[in-house]
Amino acid sequence: MGRKKVSIDVEDGEGTRYHTTISGSFTQEKVRKIFELMNIIDIESPEAGQAPDTVGGRIWGTVDRNYPLGNFTSSDILEKYEDEYRLPIKLSVISTYLARFAERGRLYRERRGREWSYRMAAGAAMPAPGAPRTPRP
Repeated sequence: MGRKKVSIDVEDGEGTRYHTTISGSFTQEKVRKIFELMNIIDIESPEAGQAPDTVGGRIWGTVDRNYPLGNFTSSDILEKYEDEYRLPIKLSVISTYLARFAERGRLYRERRGREWSYRMAAGAAMPAPGAPRTPRP
């Protein structure tokens, strides 16, 4: 029988990443114990349908958590994103994703002076980027 290998990568709510690899001869019981260990250290799995490890998923999560009702600009999201994830990102990347979300009906977009203003679309409890899409009628 060939050598078995299982790799598990998770991130907790505080942003700590855990990488576990099991290789060699192991049983389902050993894998189950690894998952029990994750429960002990209280790792939260992302909600179904979300892809938080993608740039689009993190941007959508930032919008969803910080601006469920109010208006915001790409600069607002840039500031919140960098504070939350401690990762640099260009304003043009944020703007591109917000424009795509608006094209897909997830956000309303309105021009205000030199900047675009966004707000969540009604029924914004839509799947995050990267989630499987349901066909439109």
